[in-house]
Amino acid sequence: MQKVVLITGASSGIGKAIAEFLNNKGYIVYGTSRNPEKIKNVSFKLVALDVLNVESIHKAVGIILAHEQRIDVVINNAGKGITGPIEDTPTIEMKANFDTNFYGPIELMKAVLPQMRKQQSGKIINVTSIAGYMGLPYRGIYSASKGALELITEAISMEVKEFGIDVINVAPGDFATNIASGRYHTPVFEDSAYKKKYAENLALMDAHVTSGADPIIMAKAIQRIIESKQNKIHYKVGGFMEKFSIVLKRILPDRIYERLLMNHYKL
Repeated sequence: MQKVVLITGASSGIGKAIAEFLNNKGYIVYGTSRNPEKIKNVSFKLVALDVLNVESIHKAVGIILAHEQRIDVVINNAGKGITGPIEDTPTIEMKANFDTNFYGPIELMKAVLPQMRKQQSGKIINVTSIAGYMGLPYRGIYSASKGALELITEAISMEVKEFGIDVINVAPGDFATNIASGRYHTPVFEDSAYKKKYAENLALMDAHVTSGADPIIMAKAIQRIIESKQNKIHYKVGGFMEKFSIVLKRILPDRIYERLLMNHYKL
């Protein structure tokens, strides 16, 4: 039986790469976008869904169930970047980032869990970030929102295990996508105490994305997770040093690890 996959944020970037790849592999793929009518040249089905709108989430899930009578896999991929010194970043933008990266995925999980309980099966894959394993300078809110989603996944995994449902994190590193253009960038304020270092790091962050890996690597990793009969809770997909940075945080004293990060970001 073909698996029915729902993936949010499938109009571009990693989400689109995953959706196209799984569709070509024979899955029944429903991607989502806030404005699907504007998306051209995709091979998979698109439905309207805004992770900031609970009614929109339930409507999209209802449309898929009306057509397929089941949802086997949910990939919570929709997300948004944010940069800036914590002191300079507007609190309203911090809250908006958590709405997209944290509360939105939770609302989608709440919308699909009744159906997955009914099926006694299902996989929910939350796309987090390697940045969620550490507080990165000038990306602290992004790190926090993705780290929070990692912990929520651990909690929900235990709560739904008895119903045959797996909840899994996949933390990507830097991939070549358009995420930088969609980030909220706190302006480099002329009177900011962080003006010079933040401006330098903005250029560094964008360069990391531009030179990132091919998103097809992420798509192949997602397929392996879908097909695996026994999954871990946490997966990391990225370059050696990105993944090794998590190992270093686990084994090094806090201040030594902090110094390594500061040296990397030239702070």
